[in-house]
Amino acid sequence: MDVRFEIALPREAYTVAVMRDFLGEALRANGICDDCAFKIQLAASEACSNAVDHGAPAREYTVTTHLDSRSCVLEVSHSGPAFSAATVPLPALDSESGRGILMMRELVDEVAFHGAGDGRTTVRLSTHLRHGLEPAQQDRPTVVLC
Repeated sequence: MDVRFEIALPREAYTVAVMRDFLGEALRANGICDDCAFKIQLAASEACSNAVDHGAPAREYTVTTHLDSRSCVLEVSHSGPAFSAATVPLPALDSESGRGILMMRELVDEVAFHGAGDGRTTVRLSTHLRHGLEPAQQDRPTVVLC
């Protein structure tokens, strides 16, 4: 399995759900279990929500996905201002927002933020996968999250 795709979306709140649904279908069609797909989708949704909320003046953002038998790598990129994740304060316990970066770090194996020379800001989400057999499908290998 070697699946790659890129989606360019308007920087509008409704597009987060569009991306999440498309990504979920792509993950399940390629043998990723529902629990694993949910975690990847949720992390990607947080990254996309941040692009929508903080990516001004960019008019759009892109989601690039590479899925193979060993990993799932997503990059969410926009041309809005760069920032340093290290300078983002931890949210207060009663805060209504500000938990996105923490959630991404809990849901996937690696989270990295990059500002590029071309003015784009990118968050890269990486999850390592392993092969396994589900009991109901002993004759067909599937990919499951570690």
